[in-house]
Amino acid sequence: MNPFLFVTDLDNTLVGDDAAMMELSHQLEQHRRRYGTQIVYSTGRSLALYRQLNAEKGLLTPDVLIAGVGTEVYYNGSDTPDPIWSEKLSYGWNRDEVVACAAHFADLTPQPDTEQRPFKVSYFLTTEAAVEVLPQLEKLLGDRHLDTQLIYSGSQDLDILPRQANKGRAMTFVQQNLGIAPTRTVACGDSGNDIALFANREEYGIIVGNAMAELLEWHRANPNPNRYLAKANCAGGILEGLQHFGFL
Repeated sequence: MNPFLFVTDLDNTLVGDDAAMMELSHQLEQHRRRYGTQIVYSTGRSLALYRQLNAEKGLLTPDVLIAGVGTEVYYNGSDTPDPIWSEKLSYGWNRDEVVACAAHFADLTPQPDTEQRPFKVSYFLTTEAAVEVLPQLEKLLGDRHLDTQLIYSGSQDLDILPRQANKGRAMTFVQQNLGIAPTRTVACGDSGNDIALFANREEYGIIVGNAMAELLEWHRANPNPNRYLAKANCAGGILEGLQHFGFL
């Protein structure tokens, strides 16, 4: 057995089936102790909401936490995000201008203050309104020469991020810092903001059985032999995928 980099979303991916999560956590912790495997959580949650979830579920302690949809990277339980990653995201990013653009759209409802981060502006948006709002907002941001990206997931969550930021790019940054190759990395997810973990990448991917339609549609339109669609839900699906690829 060789070490690998294990990267997983939390809500409805790692978390959602307590018994399966306990079994997966046990196997991952054994693998980390014996072989040096590194465990990374990549979540849309802020650090504050991650800690709330951790208090509720008693999650296995990760080596790295990627929070805020790839906008913040924390190592070894630190309270301070990696300054090099933050500096990368700061180029061309004007948060105040982004907020001003979004204010033109009455259908955008700001998410709680904990989820408004230095490199993330977040709103609730219904699927019905999204059809018109997303292209109009994207055009307005472009007209203002703001180098951003829109990530809409879960049929309700809209995150506006710097162009350089998403879960996939944050994963690459962590890989480079830890010296782990993409071919020794496996990423797991369930929703639209996880597409960046899978799109045009060499890593192995696991999509859990309870994945949202937005991710399933993308998966079927973009087949890849290194990506596995599990039958089981949440952590049970992760276990299934890790065994399928021979990581466990």
